[in-house]
Amino acid sequence: MNQLIRPRQGRLIAGVCAAVADRFGWDRTLVRVLTVAAVIFAGLSLWIYILLWIIIPSDG
Repeated sequence: MNQLIRPRQGRLIAGVCAAVADRFGWDRTLVRVLTVAAVIFAGLSLWIYILLWIIIPSDG
């Protein structure tokens, strides 16, 4: 499987959703929609997103 790396192209904010989608072979839009829904309905996921933004390295 691919490594968990935030892509420089195709990302909207930080590339976390794109990295997760690419790593597991999922659709980027689906991961983004699920992330937005999780942030709206469970505020803790915003902190998880920010933490992943810091932890996951960017390519290049």
